[in-house]
Amino acid sequence: MSQLTVEVVAADRKVWEGEASRVTARTLDGELGILPGHEPMLSLLAESDVKVEPLDGSTRTVHVDGGFLSVDHDTVRIVSETITDGASA
Repeated sequence: MSQLTVEVVAADRKVWEGEASRVTARTLDGELGILPGHEPMLSLLAESDVKVEPLDGSTRTVHVDGGFLSVDHDTVRIVSETITDGASA
């Protein structure tokens, strides 16, 4: 089973790190869904919620105030000045 390695990082702490099946985020160009095998990219994030779907089937939601998202070799990094950690479903 293919998977993503995801890091969610605020200026003052690492918010979450783990394996996931999907990441959904809003960039300045629109909504973006990232699955394993996604081509490398770097994009600016809009202020919005970012959803990470860990391998256990739950959904983790964080609110970012902007920042950037990078994808490279099934590793997704989300970096923002301020991140509010939402509830896990």
